[in-house]
Amino acid sequence: MKSALHTSLQLKIAAFATAILSTFSPVVPASASTFDQVEVDQSKFIAIASPVGQTGNHQLLIVEQISNTRACWSESGSQPTIVAPLLLTFDFTGICGRSTDSNGYSIRVGGEDLGLQYSLRVLKRDGDMILTGVPFRSGTPLEIGRVYGTTSDFAKIVLNPGWRFAKRSYQGRTLGHVYLTNDLTLSELTGGGGSTGGGSTGGGSTGGGSTGGGTTTPAFSDIRGDIYAANIEEAVKIGFISGFPDNTFRPRVALTREQLVSMVLDSLKSLPNTNLNIPSSVTTRPYRDVDASRWSAAKILWAQQNNIVSGYPDGTFRPAQVVTRAEMMAVLRRASEYGLALQGLDPTLTEKQPPQTFSDTSNHWASGLVRQMSGYCGVASAVNETGTRFEPDSPALRNYAAAATLRAIKCVRPN
Repeated sequence: MKSALHTSLQLKIAAFATAILSTFSPVVPASASTFDQVEVDQSKFIAIASPVGQTGNHQLLIVEQISNTRACWSESGSQPTIVAPLLLTFDFTGICGRSTDSNGYSIRVGGEDLGLQYSLRVLKRDGDMILTGVPFRSGTPLEIGRVYGTTSDFAKIVLNPGWRFAKRSYQGRTLGHVYLTNDLTLSELTGGGGSTGGGSTGGGSTGGGSTGGGTTTPAFSDIRGDIYAANIEEAVKIGFISGFPDNTFRPRVALTREQLVSMVLDSLKSLPNTNLNIPSSVTTRPYRDVDASRWSAAKILWAQQNNIVSGYPDGTFRPAQVVTRAEMMAVLRRASEYGLALQGLDPTLTEKQPPQTFSDTSNHWASGLVRQMSGYCGVASAVNETGTRFEPDSPALRNYAAAATLRAIKCVRPN
């Protein structure tokens, strides 16, 4: 039954693709520089990885909830979140909008429309499905979002921090064309990845920074005005995270799973009167997708053996996958428990402050965990320290990762 329904939905997607284009305003014959953008309610849009027939491939589908007459989609599960595109079961005219190709959506960064430079594709990589801006000619691909897993079904694409939906406008008139937009410029977005930790384990093959672990605090050029600036400087001074040779920290770059392991273990090394004997190399792979020669293999194996990290049911660890905010809380809780035990203390995490109630975690697998860590020295906190949203499935950015780890390690230290 599921297979028949799945095939039927795929056929409807294909059959309606051409017809849907007529629901959008025609493209204005003007240069991209004349277009502007209009901000939209993000909760009214969803990016979906839509199956392409029986090929095993997926393409981007963007759905907009125009009116509340009927729901245009429903969601279930997590990592990945499966989407049921309900608009296929009724006449959605005036209720739902749908963009199925470059006529309906494009990339816009730093106020520049990149529709003629980049295509949007869903690519499979490292056990995940990545929404990627692929240059038509030369250039660096842009990672815009990911599914956090693989599936043959319709799946929600979670946009990376900094990316959002917007609408194209022309001479004050809002068009139907949907932008995946970012306020950073193209050169800023393609400027490089993140690094963690001091010394040679800071980023390994990912391009580690070299300014951490010193006796002075660097004045990074790109953290001025960042809400976590003071936390970043303190974390760098302790030595569990570092900057880059160009004197930047890149606070809004997402952290990977292996970088998180490296950072958290280096933070444990800073505990007083403790001796963490972490080997620098291993001869066996800790997970089937982590080769023994990988820069992070020894740390991942040690963290696995000490119950600080765990892999996925399929036996993978996905070291290069961006870590979510919820996953980071799970690692920080286990690391905090280990840190207490390392000092001969009761490993039970006791509440240090009233826990926070978040508006978007009640049905999430990490609901209790996030609440617990919010009461443990505020390790878990709202996005950018404002409002009530935790966004558990959003990527953990370097600025918040530094702050959360700093809070955790200071909470573990004896008074």
